[in-house]
Amino acid sequence: MKAYLILEDGTVFEGTSIGSSREVISEIVFNTSMTGYLEVLTDPSYAGQAVVMTYPLIGNYGICREDMESRQAWPDGYIVRELSRIPSNFRSGDTIDHFLKEQDIPGISGIDTRALTKILREKGTMNGMITTNGDYDLEEVKEKIRQYTVKGVVLKTSVKKPYVLPGDGKKVALLDCGAKDNIARNLNKRGCEVTVYPADTPAEEILKTNPDGIMLSNGPGDPAENVGIIEEVRKLYESSVPIFAICLGHQLMALATGAKTYKLKYGHRGGNHPVKDLETGRVYITSQNHGYAVDEESLDPSVAVPAFVNVNDKTNEGLKYVGKNIFTVQYHPEACPGPLDSGYLFDRFMRMMEEGR
Repeated sequence: MKAYLILEDGTVFEGTSIGSSREVISEIVFNTSMTGYLEVLTDPSYAGQAVVMTYPLIGNYGICREDMESRQAWPDGYIVRELSRIPSNFRSGDTIDHFLKEQDIPGISGIDTRALTKILREKGTMNGMITTNGDYDLEEVKEKIRQYTVKGVVLKTSVKKPYVLPGDGKKVALLDCGAKDNIARNLNKRGCEVTVYPADTPAEEILKTNPDGIMLSNGPGDPAENVGIIEEVRKLYESSVPIFAICLGHQLMALATGAKTYKLKYGHRGGNHPVKDLETGRVYITSQNHGYAVDEESLDPSVAVPAFVNVNDKTNEGLKYVGKNIFTVQYHPEACPGPLDSGYLFDRFMRMMEEGR
């Protein structure tokens, strides 16, 4: 079956329908990872977006469900150059095409993803439609596509009620704003008892359990949209509990303390982004997935100072909070997929909790 990807600027790509055949309008973003497509598909940070994989062959090692990063797949759509229909891997339990159908995610294959990525890099992230209906009015469709916005995705992806991963060590409260499972796993394997809370949990409910530390997770969408969550994060900041925040959590903490965020032209998504630690000068290769960044010019230096910087475009990649046991990073130390260079940040968080309040 033929499928079409129509961008809001009028560009049209014709290819083959994969996954679900339903029509979808979404924000189109690209990911440069060479492997880890299942982890990308099950990363809640992609809610409200359709993902272009820049690596030309996707699905060659099949679907290994134990590698999923959450309970389901989250992107609105999936766009690839070539889809492998006969996977080869002793761990594979399914094909990616069947997985997309099962998860009701529409996609398109057989298009020039390199040309598409160049458009998104030059013109910036834009909306698009994936459809199997070839009988469309381009001007009418373009107007419909332009009206799409990503909204309400944090509460959509968050857990609906708290749950606990048992451990005999430090008690960590994880605020799930669209968390990847590997964040909790990294804490759990270090002995922590991890209690995962819905994103809209009041700060008082978390603090009354007297946790040794608080994690603010990654998640989807525009951070500034989450006004209520930001207010609760401000209360967590004012407590004396050690806090470690990742990606969206990093942005929410910055907003809660008076800084601003802005949308990047096309974001950072992939497993090969170099980040420099400003204290040591060391550069780490990191896994990233975000479309917004903290505006360093808006920081109050008496509250927070830059701790990490993106080597490619000099955007902020992390903050250290003055006089507080709080540090935040824009990238993903839990990786999955991606390099494990920055896993040491979980150990830093463990030392913060050991030192106490």
